[in-house]
Amino acid sequence: MINFYKYLPVSKEDESWGLTVLNAGCTHIGATKDYPFKNHPSHHNFNWNTWRILQEYQIIYITNGQGVFESESFKQTVIKAGTVIVLFPNERHRYKPDSHTGWDEYWVGVKGAIIDNLLTSGYLRPENPCLRIGFKDNVFNIYNCIIEKTKQEKPGYQPLISGAVLHLIGSCYAAAKQSVAENKEEENIINKSRLLFRSNISNAYSPEQAAQELNVGYSWFRKLFKNYTGLSPGQYYLQLKIEKAKELLNNSNVSIKEISIELNFESNFYFSKIFKDKTGLRPTEYRQRSFDPVK
Repeated sequence: MINFYKYLPVSKEDESWGLTVLNAGCTHIGATKDYPFKNHPSHHNFNWNTWRILQEYQIIYITNGQGVFESESFKQTVIKAGTVIVLFPNERHRYKPDSHTGWDEYWVGVKGAIIDNLLTSGYLRPENPCLRIGFKDNVFNIYNCIIEKTKQEKPGYQPLISGAVLHLIGSCYAAAKQSVAENKEEENIINKSRLLFRSNISNAYSPEQAAQELNVGYSWFRKLFKNYTGLSPGQYYLQLKIEKAKELLNNSNVSIKEISIELNFESNFYFSKIFKDKTGLRPTEYRQRSFDPVK
């Protein structure tokens, strides 16, 4: 995971849409590290002893590690990976990762009449701010989409990402409902491993490391993963990199060398070879077809 966060400017036009994204980001907090980072704006910074009150909603997804959470309406509880925490405006709260494990978090901050209505109608409740959804690819992908759009800030991006937030909330609500009825340990391991691979797409990471983080034997994990997905963990991880490379190749401002570095391939030559093996095209050919589809 590459740490990122951004606080966004909001116009009157954005606010009239009914749901506005104020900030978004993702952070890896290692064991024993300070939390939160000190360079957040003062109105968002806090520590465990002073608590915090925000004037917005935040939807936070913990994808790795564990910690604790407490609010005025919710007693202190252990937060495990696969949990979504919803923060409410004017609700005193505090949370932090466990110093022995740290955690990975994805979040988005929002305000507007649309989400206020979800509170009024009871879909969101301060007395039930922690949603156990497990490890969901679709939820992870929505967060990543929001983060990518906030990085670019292209015209019209606010309605686009606010729509994604509504999709996010609906997906979390549905997943929480389903998780009450389902508790499949093996499926949980597979889903968590998929998130680990996606979170580490730009890092030097291996299926063996994933098995270690999941506290399972690699041979058993490899067999289980292939039974569920049809791919070995290594092939799945590589396919994620190829799909991300395709996305980056559609951006003419990113060089092929930069893509190979960002996705942690050992060399530009190796990246080009693997890309052709998987797609039938060299990266330069794929990019040319993307911008000139007639050929």
